[in-house]
Amino acid sequence: MSQVQISAGQVKELRDRTGAGMMAAKRALEETSGDIEAAQRLLREQGMAAAGKRAGRATTEGKVLSTISGNIGVLVAIGCETEPVSNTREFLDFTEAVLEAVESGGAEAAEGFEEQRLELVGRLGEQVEIRGAARLEAAEGELLAEYVHRPAEKIGVLVKTRGAEPAFARRLAMHISFAAPRYRTADEIPGEELAEERAIYEQQPDVQSKPEEVRGKIVEGRLRKEFLAVAALAEQQWIHETSKTVAQALSEEGAEVLEFVRYALAE
Repeated sequence: MSQVQISAGQVKELRDRTGAGMMAAKRALEETSGDIEAAQRLLREQGMAAAGKRAGRATTEGKVLSTISGNIGVLVAIGCETEPVSNTREFLDFTEAVLEAVESGGAEAAEGFEEQRLELVGRLGEQVEIRGAARLEAAEGELLAEYVHRPAEKIGVLVKTRGAEPAFARRLAMHISFAAPRYRTADEIPGEELAEERAIYEQQPDVQSKPEEVRGKIVEGRLRKEFLAVAALAEQQWIHETSKTVAQALSEEGAEVLEFVRYALAE
């Protein structure tokens, strides 16, 4: 039985529909006897199969993108496996499409990209993940600021403040990108997490060797210096002037951090 002849026009149509490479499109058409719809389904299935094989692979490369328009701010993180793929037009187009969708429809809009993600995995040959998507809205008297660390664009921050000037708010976003706090203040840290950290310090040999009446002070001092000063934004050293804490810098500015989101692909 002779093989069906596939025209350049058919290959072009399938590529336009799916974004598949020329050889992948031609093979799919040959396997489906030139049926465009069947070839499109086949490519989708192949993409899903490739995604299944690559599920669980680390996506430490990729892009974090942010945009602020009026009182709406958006931050998305799209991960992949290698730097060359993160700079391809297909990957960048996908990332920008997710950003625009989240801007108009909220963070849940990212969930609508699963089919496109699977197809992209099939075309690029490596895992692609939507690692995070956030949309913040500023009310009257509030200010949004963003910072994406360039040129790599693998760490990004979106922060909502009250009482801050734009330049200070951006410096705050920069601080968060580098210092990686997990909470705004120590008060936000769950009690169970604090209890676990406290128990670890209590069991350290040099603490156990001290008289019982002073152990509590030693533990609380270490907890504040070694845990709270890392986990809580307000307790951290202000990277722009390390003699101050962030809480002191905020107080001097007359500003308050209302909310922040930070994505870092390599972490």
